[in-house]
Formats: sequence, C-alpha cells, structure tokens
Amino acid sequence: MPLTDQLQNILDSLSGVGAEGWLALAFCGLLIAELVLLRRGNEQQTRPWLTGLTVFGLLIAGVITIGEPFRGPLFLNLLFLDNQAILIKGVVAAGAIAVVLWETGIWQGNDQQQATAKRQLPTEWYAVLMALVLGLFLLSMAVNLLSIYLSLELVSISSYLLTGLVGDRKASEGGLKYLLFGAVSSAVMLYGMSLLYGLTGTLDITSAVFGIELAKNGSIALVAGLLTMAGLLFKLSAVPFQIWTPDAYEAAPVPVAAFFSIGPKAAALLVLMRLLSAMPVAGLQTPLAIVAMAGILIGNLSALRQTDAKRLLAYSTIAQAGFLLVGVVALSDAGFQAAIFYMATYLFISLAAFFLIDALAPAGSLRIADFAGRMSASPLLTVCLVVVAIALTGLPPTVGFTAKVLSFSALFNAYQSTDNPWLIWLFGLGLANAVVSLFYYIRIPFLLIFRPLPDNVPVVPVRLTVAQWVALAITVPPVVLLFVKPDLIMRLIATF
Repeated sequence: MPLTDQLQNILDSLSGVGAEGWLALAFCGLLIAELVLLRRGNEQQTRPWLTGLTVFGLLIAGVITIGEPFRGPLFLNLLFLDNQAILIKGVVAAGAIAVVLWETGIWQGNDQQQATAKRQLPTEWYAVLMALVLGLFLLSMAVNLLSIYLSLELVSISSYLLTGLVGDRKASEGGLKYLLFGAVSSAVMLYGMSLLYGLTGTLDITSAVFGIELAKNGSIALVAGLLTMAGLLFKLSAVPFQIWTPDAYEAAPVPVAAFFSIGPKAAALLVLMRLLSAMPVAGLQTPLAIVAMAGILIGNLSALRQTDAKRLLAYSTIAQAGFLLVGVVALSDAGFQAAIFYMATYLFISLAAFFLIDALAPAGSLRIADFAGRMSASPLLTVCLVVVAIALTGLPPTVGFTAKVLSFSALFNAYQSTDNPWLIWLFGLGLANAVVSLFYYIRIPFLLIFRPLPDNVPVVPVRLTVAQWVALAITVPPVVLLFVKPDLIMRLIATF
C-alpha cells in the first residue's frame, strides 16, 4: 500500500477510536487532578472529586462507544471495531462504574466497613483503573498478534498495580504472585505468537493467508495456537493458569477483586473466540473441552473447602471460567453467542455477589462462619444475596439459568454433529457440577438466615451510601429481569 494511502487509513481510523482517545485523556487528566487536589486539601477531600471525575470519564467513554458510527478495520488491521467489541466495551465500562461507586462506601467509613477502611485504596487507583479500562477497550478490538500482546500487557500491568496498591504485606504478596504467574503466561503466549508468525508470515489473524498457512502445518500450528492462548486463559482464570486467582482476589480490596472477576475476562473471551475463528479448529476442540472440565471441577471442589468469602468467590470465578468456555468449546456461531451472553450477564451476577458479601460482612470480617445470624442487619440485602447465589448456581428464575441452558444446548448440538466423546463428558460433568456448586453458593445465605447470631454480638444495621445503592441497583435487578427478558441482550448478540 502506498504511503499516502497508509496515512489516509490512519486518519480515517481515528473516527473509530473516540472512546479510547477519551480514556487516554481521562487517564492523564486524573493524574494531574490528583496532584492538584492533594496540594489544596487532604485525601478525604480529594476523593469525592476523583470519584466524580472517574465516573464521568467512564460514562462519556460508554456513550461514545454506543454511538460509534464506524464499523470495520482500523489502523491497517491492527484493530477491528464491530458490534461484539462494542458490547464488551459496554460491559467493561458498566462494571468499572459500579466498582467505583461501591468503593465510595469504604473511604467514607461506613460502620460495617470500618475494619476494611484501613486497607482502602490510595487515590492513585482511579487513574490506574482508567488505564486498565483503556487496555480492555483496545483488547476487545485487537485482531493483530502485536496489538493483542500490547493490549494484554497494558491490562496486566494495571492489574498488578491494583492488586498491590494498598501496600500492606498481604497486598504485596498477592501482587507479586500475580506478577510472576502473569510474566510466565505472557512469555509462553509470546513464544506461541512467534511460532504463528513464523508459520504464516503475518501478524493479522483476519488475513486469509493466516488460516491457509496454518492449515498446511497441522500439529505445529496446533501447538502454536495452544501456546498463544496461554495469556488469554490466564486472564480468564482458566486451568492451568488459575493458581494466582485466590491469592490475588484475597489480597486485593473488594472493588478491585470484583472488577477482576468480569473486566479482563470479557475482553479475553472475545479475543479467544476471534483467534479460534481464524485458526483450523479441528484439533483444538478436545484440549479446550479438557480445560473447561478441569476448571469446572477444580473450581467447585476447591470452593467447597473455603472458610473465607473472598477466596470462595475466587474459586467460583475459576469454575465460572470453565462454564464460560462451554459455549466456546462448541466452536459454532450458537456457542459463541451463548458465551457472549454468559459473559454479559455474568457481569451483573458477579459484581452483585462481591458487593453484597462485602456489605453483609460483620465489621469487615470475611470469614464465612462470621455471617451467622446477620440477616437482621439487612433483610433486603440478604434476600438479594439469595437471588444472586441462585443465579451463580444456574437455577431459575435467574439469568444464570438462561446462560447455562444456551451454553449447554450449543455444546450438545456440537456433540451431535462431531461425535467427539469429550463433549458429552463435558456436558455431563458440567451439569453435575452445577448441582455441586449449590452447596457452597448457598452456604452464606444459609448462615445468614438459619443460624443464630453468636452470644454478646450486637447487630449493627447495614448502612450504605447512595452511591453504593446505585451500584446495587445497576447489578441486582438485571439478574432476574434478564431471565424474563433475555432478548434485551440477545437482540444485540444476534446482529454479530
């Protein structure tokens, strides 16, 4: 392509990255605003301004994304903007807004959160979160091995910082473990990408040459593809790259852990599906089925033994990553659409679970045994937690049931067309583990409702800020509403 055409393509592509440009400006603006505001007042006076600026920046990014008129390749096929990318960017922006709103209750020092206030995030976290969202926006559009790697590294570095930003020993340990496992998975992924480039001579996974050349190389292409997926499976908390998850979630403050449960997973899932669509997939279905089975089994069995609520949710996300991959394993349009629906609805379920457990935790303690008899502190929040636990299990009348039905239906249809025995094993094991998960998802609601409050322990009513109630209003009602009206999301997915 002539240089003038390349320059014109770059100029034309600017109209498709308005949200990303805004997020970059917002990141710089937050850094400057923090420095200026801290010079004029203390940290508690600065936080409301930074919270408002962050929510405003994320809202504007979401509005720009929804109104984006451009569709197609950007910057000489480094990025690709389509309806899938727009949906994932909307999921990421909504999740980020919810966690910022929830974090306000920690620095305002509500009674039930006094113990966690000592581990409140420093003011730098707003800018780092904005950088993480920017990385996820770029990752959702990445269709070039180079852009995939750079976007994933921006996401990873921001995640490492958020995990250890509190600065105490637990946070430092969790952040270091996250960094070490992330570095290994990035190295493996980069090696796989180098093999793919060597086999195809191109970094563009949408190029026809990419698929044709890989089809000629059989087993080598299969190995290269599996190595490349390492970084994406790491972000999904999928086996065997899940080891970091419990320690990082336990070390990170609740808002950060809540965002980790949905943000990176949403973008990584979309890139994984795009990569599979560009590769010969005949040999990839069985390894992916084994990864999904292992994630479901390890996540659920490990969660049964947990005594800490945040670690329980961490192992839950490992199991949910396996369920997310069920639709992907089908390697069909119906399976991919089911996986996207699962991811979009998991946003509401996962965030609501983290928020409600944090709200109902007695004096900041997240020990599961300490939740006994706490229903009287807030009957409404307890009922909400019961609904969310049912959704995580995948039972009606919640959208978790709809998501699992769509995923397993696509998997069964794939089995009928391929007769791959691993698919029916995944089908049976997945359904059996959905029942197993009921035992640990219902444990906290059971303690809240049916176990007495320990002697000489006063009941302190849960008091949330207005912003926290808004965060719950964003996340809890859709858990039931989308079961009744799943077409609210399915209409968007059907246009892909």
